[in-house]
Amino acid sequence: MAGSKMTLTTTDKMSAARKRGESRTDVAKVRANAPYVWDGKTEDERPLTREEMQAGVEAYRKQRGRPAGSDKESTTIRFDRDILAAFRAAGPGWQTRMNAALRDWLKTHPPA
Repeated sequence: MAGSKMTLTTTDKMSAARKRGESRTDVAKVRANAPYVWDGKTEDERPLTREEMQAGVEAYRKQRGRPAGSDKESTTIRFDRDILAAFRAAGPGWQTRMNAALRDWLKTHPPA
């Protein structure tokens, strides 16, 4: 990343720096804040169980990528800037609308 200042270090080096008082984090401040404790009243504020978290992760992993059975193909194509601007100006879903417009055009102009 341009302009990024990353320092690679090991956990052993970080632990040693913390023992010497050279840590850049305020560990005492973090430890002083008690963890969230659910009051048992509002179900919406209940923390997730490990099983619920795992189920959420698995559901997310299943959703990633193109849906199974999709007949879409990724390609690179060039359009005039004003054409793209017009489709993008209508908001999200512009690629789907562009696909529909091309499909509509194909109805009156069958492939040779």
